[in-house]
Amino acid sequence: MIRLTRLNHIPMIVNADLIEHIDMTPDTVVTLTSGQKYMVLESAEDVVQKVIEFRRKLLSPDPARLTAPREYGLESESAK
Repeated sequence: MIRLTRLNHIPMIVNADLIEHIDMTPDTVVTLTSGQKYMVLESAEDVVQKVIEFRRKLLSPDPARLTAPREYGLESESAK
C-alpha cells in the first residue's frame, strides 16, 4: 500500500499492486485495474518511486521493516 494525496489534499492509501497505469496530463491520474481513476497531487515519478520503495520493503530480508514505527501516532497492539 502506498500513500497518495487527492487534489483536495485528502490523503488516501492505494494498493500498489492494483495500479494499471499512470497518466501525466496536467494532473497525475492513477488508473487501477478495476477502472477506478484517481487524480493525485504527486507526480507520476513520485508515484513510481513510492511503488518501488514499497516493493523493496516487502522483499527486504531485514525483519526490522516489520516493526518500523507507525505514522500518525498509532499505538502498537502490545502497548494496550
